[in-house]
Amino acid sequence: MKIVVVGGVAGGASTAARIRRLDEQAQIIMFEKGPHVSFSNCALPYRLSDCVNSDQKLIMMTPEKFAHQYNIQARLNHEVISIEKDEKKVKVKNLINNEEFEESYDKLILAPGASAIIPNIKGIDQAHTFIVKNVADVSKLYAFLKEHTIRKTAVLGGGFIGVEVCENLIHAGYEVSLIEAMPQILRTYDDDMVQILHKEMMDKGVSLILNDRAIGFEGSNVLLESGKTVESEAVILALGVRPDTLLAKNAGLSLNERGAIQVDANYCTSDPDIYAVGDAIEVFNALTHQPMMLSLAGPAQKQARAAADHIYGRSVRNHGYIGSSCIQVFDYQAACTGLNAAQCDALGFSYDSVYIIPQDKVGIMPQSYPLHLKLLFEIPTGRVLGAQAISKGEAVKRIDVIATLIKFNGTIDDLKDLELCYAPPFSTAKDPVNYAGLVAGNLLEKAFHQVHVDKVRELVESKACIIDVREEQEFANGHLITAINIPLSQLRKRMNEIPKDRPVYLHCRSGQRSYNAVMALQGAGYTNVYNISGSFLGVCLYEYFNDKTLNRIPIVTSYNFN
Repeated sequence: MKIVVVGGVAGGASTAARIRRLDEQAQIIMFEKGPHVSFSNCALPYRLSDCVNSDQKLIMMTPEKFAHQYNIQARLNHEVISIEKDEKKVKVKNLINNEEFEESYDKLILAPGASAIIPNIKGIDQAHTFIVKNVADVSKLYAFLKEHTIRKTAVLGGGFIGVEVCENLIHAGYEVSLIEAMPQILRTYDDDMVQILHKEMMDKGVSLILNDRAIGFEGSNVLLESGKTVESEAVILALGVRPDTLLAKNAGLSLNERGAIQVDANYCTSDPDIYAVGDAIEVFNALTHQPMMLSLAGPAQKQARAAADHIYGRSVRNHGYIGSSCIQVFDYQAACTGLNAAQCDALGFSYDSVYIIPQDKVGIMPQSYPLHLKLLFEIPTGRVLGAQAISKGEAVKRIDVIATLIKFNGTIDDLKDLELCYAPPFSTAKDPVNYAGLVAGNLLEKAFHQVHVDKVRELVESKACIIDVREEQEFANGHLITAINIPLSQLRKRMNEIPKDRPVYLHCRSGQRSYNAVMALQGAGYTNVYNISGSFLGVCLYEYFNDKTLNRIPIVTSYNFN
């Protein structure tokens, strides 16, 4: 069998390698229009800070290695420019000498990836703009920054690449402005969670500009819709990607409305002899049962293996994808899986969410950090829909656990019953994911009621009854401006100070003591009491960035982030 693969990296190279393991006799030819067939694209931003200290370290496989280790022909700087489906041939252009030739195939694998979005705005041709899509791109940017002794940089776009580029430029000593047209960076995270990362970026020296967009350039200075000008000597465009599917379109393959290649459960396109994998395709969302696009390396490698297996008659079980991802944002780990609240709202899910802040390990251990964990679950089934975690400690492994549970259609009952590893340096006896399941179960059973941190400003401004159950010294160090301090240790003796004829909202530092206070009050006959999820620590982190950037009057006497 003769296999032609269009594109390398995670999708194409992985498909080719899997086919070789299944068929030693197959002739496999891989065409890559760029100068490298296999490289660590997820590590590209780390070249800018010399965390990865050479371009060569980014390159994982060369044509020579493919030939010697896999007997695969990998031809660099060769672009497939057309597909003749009926004749089962592709036309290929050698980008070095411009020669064109045809190559036949029995099966064709498309892994063209996605192209960086370049905005069509005034002055862009005169600005020093860069993208970070391959090794050549990041090498060009790195060299420009060094050779021209650049000091000020701007990054357009607050997605994964934009944020990682920002961090690495800061580590390298540059001044960085990040400009994002939406009200937040990293849209896979909910507003109440991402504020932690907004604060972290500001604390580390990034000039974070949200809700504003670039409309033009003067030299390399960025002109914003608000009328502001951001000084810059180099601009990195990280505005997202679009499927690179012109080849598939011209071949008459089925595409969705956004231009992604439509495939079946076996990653076969509308032509039975052409498969497609990676960033260019549409996949099945296991939670919504709707198609989606997903630009992640892990799913691309799974698709590559499945496509190769199907070509050789092996069974393929496509359970769909839930979109698990993580990112380092300076001192914080951030990870998420499944759906966020915005997606649940848009899709009409009946759901609720838990926001807890336990320690990531036993509190007396060195480097024990608060873990901000948000869990979304369906009402009334208790099915887990998604989760987000942010911490200076172990956030990613908690989301890995929850992602595994979601893949098996797990519920909050399953979550609280998980038996996980424990020792004081690594976790707590009741792991945060168990804790989230327990709190979610209480909410589903209506054992207590809550309000979220994004509602607290409204409560303060409306003079709602808010009781802070922390101890007196904690209260003195900073509190909500309208809160009354009744420590949990004094609560039972001072219940007569708490009204029964109006809603009462309780908080502590992280929500655990105030939950106990809520339960005590309910046990004493109170029926209109609410726990503020996230409590004072969550409120401070939620409010801080907007207070500072919008010059807003704080609702706290002093912030507490510990």
